[in-house]
Amino acid sequence: MNHYKTQPPWEFLLSASRNSLQSYELSRLSHAANLRKEIGALLDLWVEENSAAMLARWLMEQRERPPQAQHDVLPAEAFPKNGHAVSDNLFADRTVTPPANRGPA
Repeated sequence: MNHYKTQPPWEFLLSASRNSLQSYELSRLSHAANLRKEIGALLDLWVEENSAAMLARWLMEQRERPPQAQHDVLPAEAFPKNGHAVSDNLFADRTVTPPANRGPA
């Protein structure tokens, strides 16, 4: 990575003409835009590399995990014969109330 001089050339800037200052300004803005492009490319590369590393980590952890035991799968008897679960009845006793009338709109 290149290290750039960040201090402006004060003697030049203080004695420069308007045209020279405009030229200097444009050159700095151009350099800043190029740096921004480089940063964007580096960020994209960083995200890709981290994603690949996280995928490798996830695969290692999956291989280290013991095989799923048969007791993790619920037997057919655990499901009710009517096709409904207890959670279906959670709000069954509540009725839906219409919104309150707050007068003319």
